[in-house]
Amino acid sequence: MRYSVSLVAEGDREVTLDEVVALADAVARHEGIASGVGALAYGAQIVIEAPSSDDAVDAAMGVFAAAVEESGLPTWPVTKAETISEIDDLLELEEDGP
Repeated sequence: MRYSVSLVAEGDREVTLDEVVALADAVARHEGIASGVGALAYGAQIVIEAPSSDDAVDAAMGVFAAAVEESGLPTWPVTKAETISEIDDLLELEEDGP
């Protein structure tokens, strides 16, 4: 199953636009987006294929760590990890309806 995994790492200084762009480039191959400009945190949302939500988070943590290293961002602790599966996303869309 495909999961969208959102991860946030918090630190002690504001993140620059160039750093977020570098992170976005690093997660793009995982259908990812990045955030954090001007915040004391940076984050990414990436798509992971995994059998469960817990497995998706585990896999995403590795992808995220590699992307952070590639982008040159400081290694800060991950303080938030959330998942939503394709099925959950579709059910949510159906509930909201036209």
